[in-house]
Amino acid sequence: VSTEATRVVARLLFAPTLMVALAVLVKGYADTGDGFAAAVIVSLGMLLQYLAFGTEVAGRLPLVRRAPSLAVAGLALALTVTFLPVLLGDPVMTHRPAPGADVVRLGTLELLSAVAFDVGVFLLVAGFAIGGIDLIAHSVERARGGRP
Repeated sequence: VSTEATRVVARLLFAPTLMVALAVLVKGYADTGDGFAAAVIVSLGMLLQYLAFGTEVAGRLPLVRRAPSLAVAGLALALTVTFLPVLLGDPVMTHRPAPGADVVRLGTLELLSAVAFDVGVFLLVAGFAIGGIDLIAHSVERARGGRP
């Protein structure tokens, strides 16, 4: 397979990969979402970009440049959702709204604190994985003497 064909396929698959990850994040395997699986999907899409284009081109993508910030923001969000109920006198990981209460909806998505937690997990895992991919790719490039 030619390098150019690989690059075309990688470029064509990147946007659908992000859309599938968003769908998994929003609906997950059950109903509330799955931040971890969505982050793995995004990370695999980024890995494909590194394999097809190398560190110089893939490193310019916004997801790569902001990976450490995404990880920190995700950790902060997940910890906030986890421990905020303790400050309100409830057990850890008590989600809002309570069962049976009215739920705010965005289309078919119910805006629960569990969704915020899934987004936090997504940002944390995606930021960490993309940062790790970038670190490994640069290490491999240095070991090869700077050749992509």
